[in-house]
Parts: sequence; C-alpha cells; structure tokens
Amino acid sequence: MNYLVISAHDYRSRRKAGLHFITAELAKRGQTRFFSCQYSLLSDLKSDPRKSIGALANKREVFDGVECYLWKTLIHPFNMRKPVLQPIESFLFRRYLRHVSPVLVEWIKQSDMVVFESGIAPIFFDLVRELNPRARTVYVASDDLATINVASYVKHTFDRIAPQMDALCLKSRFMIDGIPPSDNQYIVPHGFDFSVADHADPSPYGAGQHAVSLGSMLFDPSFFVIASKLFPEMTFHVIGSGMGRHEGYGSNVIVYDEMPHKQTLPYIKHATIGLAPYRAAGLPAYLSDTSLKLMQYDFFGLPAVCPQAIVGDYQSRFGYVPGNEQSIGDAIRAARAAPRITFRTPLAWSDVVDRILSPDSFPDTQVPSSGRRNLDAAGSRYTPLPA
Repeated sequence: MNYLVISAHDYRSRRKAGLHFITAELAKRGQTRFFSCQYSLLSDLKSDPRKSIGALANKREVFDGVECYLWKTLIHPFNMRKPVLQPIESFLFRRYLRHVSPVLVEWIKQSDMVVFESGIAPIFFDLVRELNPRARTVYVASDDLATINVASYVKHTFDRIAPQMDALCLKSRFMIDGIPPSDNQYIVPHGFDFSVADHADPSPYGAGQHAVSLGSMLFDPSFFVIASKLFPEMTFHVIGSGMGRHEGYGSNVIVYDEMPHKQTLPYIKHATIGLAPYRAAGLPAYLSDTSLKLMQYDFFGLPAVCPQAIVGDYQSRFGYVPGNEQSIGDAIRAARAAPRITFRTPLAWSDVVDRILSPDSFPDTQVPSSGRRNLDAAGSRYTPLPA
C-alpha cells in the first residue's frame, strides 16, 4: 500500500501532533509520504512551527522512513475573517489549487490511500478524485474546523465533500456536532505512545510539591497568577507556553522554553499534580478526549487540574472555572489529596491506525444512532449551505 498524508503540519517538525504518530505507524505498513501545505513567506512572519525547517522547503527528503515535502509558495490562502473580503479569500484558494505543486500531483497519482487532516487539507479532495478516483480517502479530525477558525472556503468545501469520503475519523464524540450528517463517520480516539515510560526518569525536581503545565494551546497565564499566590509552598513548572514570564507570577513559578517531547516526560511522571490551564474562550468540549497532556497525566497516574468544561467522565481530573480564585484553589487542593491511579488505558497508535484503515471492523468505532438523534434534537452547530 502507498499512503499519502496531507496536512499543515510537517512530519519533521519538533512539535509532534497525533498525525505524526499515525504517519509513523503507516510507514510500518507501506510506502508513506507526508505533504505539508499552507506555508509561504507569510508563515515566516508568524510563529509557524515549521520555520525551523524552512530551509528544507520545496525539497524531497526521507525522514525516519517517510518521504516528506514542505510546499512553500510566495503567499498562501488564509482566513480573511471579514465577509466583505471573502471573494478575495476564495480567489486565493482557487489560485492555490490551480498552481498546485507537481510533487503533490505525482504523489496523489501513486497513492492507494490519502489521509486529509482537519484544516486546509480537504480542499485537495476534488483533485484526488480527478487524478486518482480509485484511491481511498480518509479524513482525520484532529480539531473541529470552527474551533481552529478555518477560512470560509475550507469550511464550505468540507461540508460539500465530507459525505463523499470513505471515512471521517473523529477523535471525540463531541466532534459530531460540527460534521455534516452522513453514514461515513467513525469514532477513532487519540492514541498513546506507551514507550514514554522508558524515558521518564530520573526526577528533575528537588524536595517539595511540584505542579507541571505543558504546551501553548489556549494557554491562560492568569491561572498561575492566582495559583502561585494561593499555594506559595508549591513550585509551578510552566513548559513551552509560548509566553515569557508574566509580571503577576509568584517567585514559585518557573518558566521553561519549549522542550523536545521526551525531555518533558520526567517533569510529568515526578510531579505532584498536572495542570491543563486552558483559557475559557473558545474551549472545545472535545479536548476532554483529545488533550495529549491530560492523557499523559492519566497514564502516569497524575491527578490533573483543568477547566470544568473538559473534566468529562475522567475520575482523575478536578475542574475549576477559569479566572475564579475559589474554584482554582478547591481544584488544586482536591488534586493534591487524590491518589495516583490510572483510571483508563488509551489505545496504542497501532490500534488507532487499524481502526483508520478498517473502521467497520471494530464495534467501538461506530457512532451510536442515539448520539445523532440527540444532537439533532438539541440543535447542531452544523448549518447546511444554501443550494
């Protein structure tokens, strides 16, 4: 089998997302290629994580057994946000498709299966159908399109083509809300790399109690302004927040730059509690199922503190209301008193890919009909486009 992954990530990036692990597993099963798009001179003006490999743009490279290509253009299409600018936005997307990379054309023609990650990738579906109608097409929903604020052109395209794909693999049951009704939807949860246990020693901490936070997604610095003053005896470790030290932080807050994933593992395993300080605005419910840091905390038996909206049915999590001092204090106290127990075991990435390749073979991937009926009754965020 020949697999092609299309994404706005790059397989060689330092920051790893779920699609990187999926790609690595696909590479064990056949020739796998990773095409990275929506990168241009505009990206160099922003904090695009692919800037560190910008010198590799428009060059083929085999990395860890995966053939990679970062397509860099002069400009790339993007969400212009204002309705009055949508004609320009659509023009940029159509132009992008008219001048598509010859490498992508070649790889599409040679593929048996094409994986589209949520984001810009679905705009290439029609091209795949034109160039290689026999190829199996699979959508991997890493994020809800409304949550990541994709351009209207992308959302309209996805709403049109989603029912035509062979499979829509949703990482959480909470994602059904934003997907057009169809019979090709499956629940394929976020996987987990169990080898992290081999890289989590020794402890990087000294004596005392330590709380750790990882990552920059929806990061809320006000949490640490409050928590560091409520718990002066505890040390708060903030890793890779994408922000410098906030002026309101107590002296017991240590801020670290982004680290390689393996380097963060001892900070998780040996912490007293884990923190997921997401800000309230734009917080999607599906993070309860897809947050990698929360999954890692649970794997190491670490009680976690997170906003109430994403506690879900996980017994190892203690919720608070962002910005509310009393609830933050209560959540941290409850987490510190909780036992270190792993309450559920996630799927290995090999099991995830088994389900992506053959979702009908697994009963746990099926979307319950009651879930769709309940969504319809409550009112879905999905709105059909006018004919």
